[in-house]
Amino acid sequence: MYIEPNPSLPPGPRPPLVEPALESLLNRSMLQVQVVAELHRCGTWFADAPRHDCGLFHLVGAGGCSVECDELDEPIALEAGDLVIFPHGTPHRLGDTGTADTPETSLICGEFRFTGASQHPLSLALPSCMVIHASRASTTFRQLATTMADVVHADCAGRHVLLNKLADALFTLAICDYSRHTGERQGLFASLADPRIARVLQAVHDHPGKAWTMQSMAALACMSRSAFAERFTQLMKLPPIQYLTQWRVSMAEQMLRDRQQSVAGIAQQLGYSSEAAFRRLFKRVSGVCPGRVRGEGLRAASIN
Repeated sequence: MYIEPNPSLPPGPRPPLVEPALESLLNRSMLQVQVVAELHRCGTWFADAPRHDCGLFHLVGAGGCSVECDELDEPIALEAGDLVIFPHGTPHRLGDTGTADTPETSLICGEFRFTGASQHPLSLALPSCMVIHASRASTTFRQLATTMADVVHADCAGRHVLLNKLADALFTLAICDYSRHTGERQGLFASLADPRIARVLQAVHDHPGKAWTMQSMAALACMSRSAFAERFTQLMKLPPIQYLTQWRVSMAEQMLRDRQQSVAGIAQQLGYSSEAAFRRLFKRVSGVCPGRVRGEGLRAASIN
């Protein structure tokens, strides 16, 4: 559970490699964001959202509402410009604030998913619920939220395309904001805040097909093998080679859905000399065979 900290409490100092390491990860992440509903409510109302197999978000365009779920100790009031995100599709309820003078409320609701989400580092690292209050957010965030609310009421060609792109940018800003606050760092985000581990993560994200070994990663971090393995595992909650495998499988899923390369070509690009070994590893880690993922990408393309 994450709520935007008060701006009077500044985040701790950021190591220089946090931004490039996170940017590298975001740049190589295939994120699909889609606005699926624009709701307008007044008076007494509520709306239940059941569990989804994708992430969900709600942006308050005007008015106000409350949000509650099992992960929250009590309902949280949201105002115009506030954003609530459920990265793992957690069931929740939206409703009126219970005050008589609340104006009509408009909500922009959407879904998002990372391709390769079952193994994607960001998908695994985000909390169950994130609340970004506009009053505490950056100027850029507030401007984007306002623009989205304006576009909802615009009568122009390409409105839905524009809304989806703005939602993509808003979600990316929320991730960057989450990564900046020391008290909330854990797992991947704690690793990105460690200059030595972040250096290794950036290199692995940029060059997943390199013949990485524990020794080469430790050398890049300027640490001994044992110290590197201990520190990486302490922060990431899994060993370096296991993280490398998860990242490769996540990248492989993106490539399979894109259908631009053969399975053998993907295996070679990701550092596997044997297609058969890659197929076995992919199924062991993801639970499905590469051909099935490739077929899902083909069906999705035909629908679109």
